[in-house]
Amino acid sequence: MILIADSGSTKTTWMEVESGNMIVTEGLNPHFTSEEQFMAACAAVRQNFQLPTLNFQLFFYGAGCGLPSQRKKVAYWLTKALGTSDVHVETDMLAACRAACGRKAGLVGILGTGSNACYYDGEEIKHQAVSTGYILGDHGSANHVGRRLLQDYLTGNLTMELTAKFRDAFPQSKEDFLDAVYHQPHANRYLASLARFVVEHIDDDYCSSLVDGCLIEWANYQIEDLWEQTLCNDLYLVGGFAAHIKRSILDSFAKDHDLVIKNIVADPIKGLRSYHRNH
Repeated sequence: MILIADSGSTKTTWMEVESGNMIVTEGLNPHFTSEEQFMAACAAVRQNFQLPTLNFQLFFYGAGCGLPSQRKKVAYWLTKALGTSDVHVETDMLAACRAACGRKAGLVGILGTGSNACYYDGEEIKHQAVSTGYILGDHGSANHVGRRLLQDYLTGNLTMELTAKFRDAFPQSKEDFLDAVYHQPHANRYLASLARFVVEHIDDDYCSSLVDGCLIEWANYQIEDLWEQTLCNDLYLVGGFAAHIKRSILDSFAKDHDLVIKNIVADPIKGLRSYHRNH
């Protein structure tokens, strides 16, 4: 039996490869999630899949699993909670590559709650951009767009019409917004949730320019160095935010940077299933 899990900062999708049975739990990023939260999610997994007492294989692909120390911690928690020692903890970046590219080479970008990018040669990640997290980085992501939107709203830099629409969608006070960002857990998820307003009003000049500007920053900080190292023009995008951005904006961005978008995958889990069935 092979169980796979694709874990972002917002949600974790678990799937049994052979049957395709699936369950969704909360995001399990070790930078933000406690051992108790891991245990609770794994309890739901055990109940849903009726896991065998004998060893089974688990491939866990997770945001926040880039450092060896984090992968070791997550592997320990999963082994403890699920009872198998055959645990493989990999990054969400490798999940994106395997899901979107299979065995093809290309530049792969994650644009979800957070963001990242790499060059994948069809087997391994050969070059990866430096990720600096949701405060210093995550350029082009839903978190980045939501952060910029909230900043402009709170400082009075939206049009009167857009300000009114935002206030209707999010009637919180300034104090409530600041409390959610600075004092409540999972500020990255909260900021990312605001990006849906931009997606819903993407035909507004401000919203389209905001997304375009955030994508340009993503290119400046992550994509351009990868392109210079590889001269690869094929771009594969993964993440819910990428899937919801208006395609004409993405195509225009790609054209301006001499890239060709080959595939956009909202949720990597189906691609990961295909990869593990054929691997």
